[in-house]
Formats: sequence, structure tokens, C-alpha cells
Amino acid sequence: MKPITEAAPDAIRGARGRSAEDEAYREPYLAAAIAGVVVWLLYLVTLAPTTAFWDTSEYIATGYILGIPHPPGNPTFVVLAKAWSLLLAFTALPVAQRMNLFSATMGALAHVCWFLVVYRILAYFTPSRLFRLVGSGVAVLISATAFTVWNQSNVNEKVYTVSLFTIALLSWLAFLWRDNLGRGKDDNLILLMVFILALSVGNHLMSFLAAPALIVFILLVEPRTFVNWKLWVGALVVLALGLSIHLFLPIRAALKPIIDEADPSTWQSLLESLGRKQYDKPSMMANPLDPRVPRDLSLLIWQIGNYLQYFDWQWAKSVAGNNSWFGMPRPFFTTAFAGLGIYGAVTHYRRDRISWWYVFLLLLTLSGGLLFYLNFKYGYSVPLPGASLEMREVRERDYFFMGSFSVWGLWAGIGLSAVWRRLAGALRGDEGRSFAVASPVLVLAFIPLVLNWTWASRRGDYVARDWAYNLLQSVEPYGVLFTNGDNDTFPLWYAQEVEGVRKDVTVIVTSYLNTNWYVKQLRELTRPCKPGQDPAADPTRITCQRPYVHDPKTPFYDALAKAPTHSIAALSDGEIDRIADTPPFETRDALSFKADRLESTIPQGKVLLPADVFMTAILTQALGDRPIYYATTTQTYDDLNLGRFLIRQGVAYKLSDGPVAAGSGIVAQPAESQYTAVTGPFIDLPRTDALLWKVFVHSNGFPESRKHWVDKATQGIPYYYAYAHIAEAQAHALAGQQEEVQKHMTRAEAWMSLAGR
Repeated sequence: MKPITEAAPDAIRGARGRSAEDEAYREPYLAAAIAGVVVWLLYLVTLAPTTAFWDTSEYIATGYILGIPHPPGNPTFVVLAKAWSLLLAFTALPVAQRMNLFSATMGALAHVCWFLVVYRILAYFTPSRLFRLVGSGVAVLISATAFTVWNQSNVNEKVYTVSLFTIALLSWLAFLWRDNLGRGKDDNLILLMVFILALSVGNHLMSFLAAPALIVFILLVEPRTFVNWKLWVGALVVLALGLSIHLFLPIRAALKPIIDEADPSTWQSLLESLGRKQYDKPSMMANPLDPRVPRDLSLLIWQIGNYLQYFDWQWAKSVAGNNSWFGMPRPFFTTAFAGLGIYGAVTHYRRDRISWWYVFLLLLTLSGGLLFYLNFKYGYSVPLPGASLEMREVRERDYFFMGSFSVWGLWAGIGLSAVWRRLAGALRGDEGRSFAVASPVLVLAFIPLVLNWTWASRRGDYVARDWAYNLLQSVEPYGVLFTNGDNDTFPLWYAQEVEGVRKDVTVIVTSYLNTNWYVKQLRELTRPCKPGQDPAADPTRITCQRPYVHDPKTPFYDALAKAPTHSIAALSDGEIDRIADTPPFETRDALSFKADRLESTIPQGKVLLPADVFMTAILTQALGDRPIYYATTTQTYDDLNLGRFLIRQGVAYKLSDGPVAAGSGIVAQPAESQYTAVTGPFIDLPRTDALLWKVFVHSNGFPESRKHWVDKATQGIPYYYAYAHIAEAQAHALAGQQEEVQKHMTRAEAWMSLAGR
């Protein structure tokens, strides 16, 4: 079919593929590739140089060592990320940068496909190749610079850029299938789409959200496709082939990789991992469809409001609060791009209803459908007075909806292109000249690029990597470090497994202690090595206790590097299973326990989880044989009433093996201080001084060089640094060392100022 004019009747356009008259139409592969390169260069310029907070470190580390991330395990992502890392090994780029480039490339490839999709849609608007090329470029620019799409594409934070590419690829293949109906290639394209859908399940179920739109699209174009039994047989074969990627999980888990979440090494544990059973454990993240999470009208309204809040971020994120841009607040830009998207949808509907239904249903499932399925708690920052932290999500969840923002950006681009064409049509004269005169309106497409840059860019952001290094270096050789969750755990995994920093430290994320598989892995990871065993022989697998390696920055640790004599968990598999299966219980009487010289009492009426029982067993077994620490980000020591035994060292608390006595550098914090609750009861003054000034790293001149802290959900990190300096200042004040006090307080104020920006 020739590119269709505005006046062409629907009957000419038709539902099916090209007619004999349409042979002049050619896919603009070169132009799409150029658009993809431009998008890729944008993501490259704003690329994160290393790891970041949340799941970034987990996915980079598991991709690098072929580990298994949190359920459902994401085998497709892990395999692709590992292959990508190996392909770029010749560049000598750091592993984290290679993985971040993987995300950027997936985002760019998605927009290559989107360019082809929009170009095909615009062929129903006008025969002008210029209009179609520019319009596709405009749509891609708006989609690629939507805040969440951009912010997720310049760091490997999640698996969603792969999902976005999959959805865009499926969309283009569907349009290509329509164009090739009756030419002998249509069944092959259907089978390819089924295979990609099946394979994408191993990355994330988000990609599968394209399925409803694809089914309706095929029904509208050629419903007889669904009665082709040969196609059904072929589809079942490629479906099984695509889903077989999940066999990677039990095969790799059987080899005991260092990161092996949920240990899907048996059929039962594999099914539990795929079903995310782990998150039904006490204190773990709730299943989004758990009936205990209310689905009432009030919450649904707030969930919709939360989605609209995220939509508001997409087009001018830097224009927030009382700020404005040339006198225009952010709602002005949100309204403008919402209007452009609506206009694009309306004009699309008038030109080709078949492809309109596809885009509409895709957008609907990626927004409203996903919103209903996920059933979120109140958003992290929705302005709901009285909503406690337990009632809210632990972080912003805008990344779940990046597909919908990307698709809306396409419709906004189509709308802006339609406005451009309308203005050009109002001018008399040569078509090219009319388009040129009307072209200033296209400048609107650059607004998200300009107004999202400072918040979407991750260039020069080393804070997560620095945090991991600094927290690990706060721990003495062979220490056990209890952490709280994603942001004080995953960056440490990255530092250890990718950069080889302090592998001797056993990092224990407390919430995982509610599971049997995790305790068993910790038991094996901390066993002393037998003669002939070398954990460096295959550093990706659990062998035995990994050794401390001398670091010239921490010479004070050399004399303390005494190898442990036994594992931290002297429990059999049966004992571990029994404890993990024990439901939470309330103590009827006060319980006492002793570890080395430390004696503590758990008060009556305390609700204990399996994690508390395992922690008690670890303390009893390990204290005295190796140092025990708690990250300052966690207060799980309170569950066992251990607060009075803690001594601050850097950004970690060391658990004393008995009552703490001041002296030999140990200074008690002033009880009357307003900061005592966050500085800890005691501080090792010389050790913390050495860590803060000589060991810790703060790349790019943090905190003074940073204009603002981008992620509000991790604003606690700069405060933890500030509290360390405040603790030091208080200890120096007791000794009358005012110059040291001022130096530490200046630094503390800089960190707190950054957290508040």
C-alpha cells in the first residue's frame, strides 16, 4: 500500500497487510539506527560510572558471577548480562560500566524499534517522507527523555530496560507481520513473537504485558490466524524453548554460586522461587496480590494518584516545588505533554484504528492494568498526612511504569508532529518550505531533555560504591556484618564480588535470616578451609572462608587478621529447617542468652522471628572467634537488647564481647546529647578518626560538590556519615579539642545539608 493520504478511506487502508500498490513503502532502517545511536550517546553522556543504590548492585554482581538474584531469579537477564560483559571485556572498562552500558544499549534499541513503529503509524497521515522521518524522531526524543525511561537507561538498576526493548521489538514485529500478510512470512513472525514473549518471562513478567495488545491486534487484522492448528503446534514448541531458560536456575544453583537467592537447586525450591514464596516469610516484602494488602476504593484512588504523581515527573522533573522555568511551574509542562499525547491519540485513531487499538491496549495494560495487579501500598512520597512508613512503599515505584511513560511519549510525539503538520498546512507554498517555517514548534520536543537532565543524569555518581567500600572498611578482618536491606547490602555484594573489596567480611542481610537456604549458605561460606581448599580457585562459588587481604590504607587491621576456627552456624540442616519454619512467637518470660562474656536478656512479650533465633545462634557461636558488627543503618540489635554493648567504628557498630568500659580510645557519648540515639553509646575515637579522614573515599568531592540528593528514599545515607562526624565531634569536645570539633561539625553540616537539598 502506498503511504496513505489523509483523505484515503478506511477501506483502502484495510486491516491486512500491504497491497500491490504499497511496494513503494520501505522501512527506514538507517534513519532508525541513527536515532538509536543518538539516544545511546545521550545515555552514554549521562551514564553512571559505577554501581548505584537499590537493585543495581545485585544485578551487576549476579550478572558478573552468574549468580541468582532475588526471586524469580531473572535467568534471561543474568545470561544476557554475562554475555554482554564478556563481549565488552576487550574494552577494559570496569564491570559496572559495562553493565550500565548494557542498560543504555537496551534503552537505545527499544527506541530504534519505536522509531520504526511510529514511522509506520505516520504513513497513515501523509505521503511525505520528511514528515514521517521528523515525526518519528520527535516521538523517540520525547519517549527517550521521559524522566523514568532516561533514569533507568543510564544505569543497570533494574531489568526493565530489557523489558522495554522486548515490548518495543514485539510491537515492531506485529506491525511488520501485518505488512507481510500473505507473503509467506507471517507465520514465522508470529512464532518469533511467541518465542520472544516466552524468553522475556525469564527477564521479567513486564514484557508479557504486551500479550493482550498483540492478541487483539492479530484478531483485528487476521482472526483466522487463531484457527491455524499448525501454527499452534509451532507456538507450543517455541514457547517451551523460550521458557527453558529457567533451567539455568537449578543448574547454576547446584554449583553453589556466592549469590544464590532462594537456592532453586531442586524442583520444589525452583517452583517456590518462581512463585516468589520467599516474600511470604515474616518481615519480607509482601506479595503485591496478598489479600492482607487491602484493595479498597480509598487505596485505589491513592494508587491512581501515585501514578499521576509519577506521570507529572516525566516531562520537567527539575521544575519542582516552588521552582519554575521562565515563570512556568511543572504542572504547565505536565498539562502540555498530556495534551500532546491526547491529541496524538485522537489523530492516530482517525488515521488507522487497527494500530490505534494496539497502542491503546498496550498503554492501558502498562499503566492501569499494572497498577491494579501490583496493588501498591501508599506511594513513598504521596502527600498523605498520617500515613506511616509501614503503610507506604519503601521507595518510589515509578520504574514499574516506565513502559507506559515511554508509549505516552510516542503519542505525545505524534501529537506534536500533527500540530507541526497542521501549522505547515496553513501556510501556502512549497511543502518543504512550509514545514521549515512551522518547524520552531518542534522545539517543544526538547523540553524533557533540558528539564530532566539534572535529575535523570547519573554522571559522576559514585555514592553507592563509596558507601559499600566505607562500610566494609569499618569492619575488622573476618568480621560478621549484619545489615538491614537493599541499600546497605547489595552495594556490599557488588564491592566484594566484582571489585574484590574485603571478601573476608561475612555480610548478613537480616531479613533473609528468616529463610533456611540463606543460613545454610552462610554456614558453608564461613567454614574454615580444609587443606587443599582455595576459595580463589573459583571465586564465583561458595567454597570456604575467604581470607583477609592486606590493605595499605588500613595497616591497623594487620595485627587483628586472625583466621576464625569454626563456622558461624553450628546447626544441622534439620535444625535450620525447623527454626525457619517456626512462626513468629511472643516470649512468655524473659529469655537470657550468653555469647562469650556478653550476657543479655530478651524481655517478656517480645515478638521473635526466625531471624532473631538465628542471630542469637550466630552470636553465641561466633562472638569471640571473630568480630561482630551491625551497620549503622540497622537497629536489629534492639531485638536482642544489645544496644549497650555497641561501639561505633566508622559507619558500623562493633558488638563488644562483654560490658563496655571507657578507656584505650573508647569514649562514652554524652548521655544528655540530642544525638546519642544516632551516634551510639560508645565510639572508638582513634579508629573512627582514621577511617573518616584516611580510609573512607568520597569521589567527586562529596558532599560539597553535589547539588542535590536525587533519590529521597536513600537520603539516610548522608545522615549516617553526618552522625559519624557528630559522634567524633562529641568525643573530641569531651577532651577539649575544639579544633577537631569544628572540623568534624563542618563536615557533618555539609552532609546534612546535602541530604536536605
